Amino acid sequence: MGCGLSRQDDGGGGGPPRRKQGSVGDVVVFLPGLRTPRSVDFSSQARLHKAAVERLSALRARVVDMAMQESAAALKPRRKTSARQGSSTANLLQALEDYLPLLLGLVKEGGELRHSVQFVWTNQEDNAEETAMADAWYEVLSVLHLMAMVCLLQANSLLLPRAYGDGYGPRVSEESRRATVDVFLKAAGYLDCAIRQVLPQIPSELRRQLPVDLAEGNLKALSLQALGQGVDMQLGLAIDSPKATLAVKRRLACEMVKYWNQIQENIPELTASDGWGKKHLLFVKWKYVEAKAAAYYFHGLILDEGNSEKSHGMAIAALQASEEFLKESKRASEAFHATSPTSRSPTPFGTAKYLFDKIPKDASSKVRINQDLYTQERVIGAPPPLPDFSLALTPEDYDLPPLDPLWNKEDGHQ
Repeated sequence: MGCGLSRQDDGGGGGPPRRKQGSVGDVVVFLPGLRTPRSVDFSSQARLHKAAVERLSALRARVVDMAMQESAAALKPRRKTSARQGSSTANLLQALEDYLPLLLGLVKEGGELRHSVQFVWTNQEDNAEETAMADAWYEVLSVLHLMAMVCLLQANSLLLPRAYGDGYGPRVSEESRRATVDVFLKAAGYLDCAIRQVLPQIPSELRRQLPVDLAEGNLKALSLQALGQGVDMQLGLAIDSPKATLAVKRRLACEMVKYWNQIQENIPELTASDGWGKKHLLFVKWKYVEAKAAAYYFHGLILDEGNSEKSHGMAIAALQASEEFLKESKRASEAFHATSPTSRSPTPFGTAKYLFDKIPKDASSKVRINQDLYTQERVIGAPPPLPDFSLALTPEDYDLPPLDPLWNKEDGHQ
């Protein structure tokens, strides 16, 4: 293939072992750990100009150092302030954004440098501990993936309860939830760019040997997850707004169901025995059934506004379905957090808090109020189908940046 592919399995050499145990602390937003780059030596490439070698070496070394620090910090269960983590992740994202335009000089059309350097990255969900490829497009793909994961890390930090010194307990502010929607869209944009502009540059035979972390289905699933969790934030804000109608809330909840259903369709086959793969699958299951609980709840409330016996019967069936999905989501959440690397569930807020407060009460009260209208058979019947809405949230527009001026000025190579 001429790509210099190598894969280091778990338990082998090639650097410190991947940590599988321990805790990752409070988790609201899932990301399968951080893939981190290993050091490479650009100075051995005679075809690279000295200035290019120095810039590439300096920028990539900065990325390696910061990514290793952030990855290690993410595996420490101690609670960190949002300001501290927000600063460190912003710095890593900036380092990756600085590195990418220079890196693209290695893959410019007609260039001879694409296969000149072997790039090595650790994996999180693949069976191989790390993957090395002598293809600069693999490096570009890995950089975009890491940029997206850093955004998800930022989103998780924003959604952890904070104390504001105003006499009230720790909480997730409306400002943080609104800001997180933009972060989710940015993460989806990086992943969408990887799918559209980078994967097609990698030959199909080599693409099949990418780690599962970078498989097209996984990139698509993570992009959809970002959008789905963005809609979750929008629904929570709508729930808190007296101006938002039931129809608006139902539409957002139904969109969430659609996003998580598409995630299930796209996510590749992951190792389900332990580790990040199993945790990833459990997260998808948890959020999918939680979205169904919300959708059937609001659908049931709207149906209950009807005047016919049929609409009331369908409302009860929908509300009972929401209660069952809520119970299932609680079990899935507990299984997710208990799976290694273990995690904690912070105090519920937004959509989740509302559902836990409202669904058990409303489902039972509606049954009692309409008890004389329905037989037991109808009450436990299949819930009515959910309405089908088009998906409103899309990834932020993001394209690969222009080449660093260094390549235009000195052509980058001897």
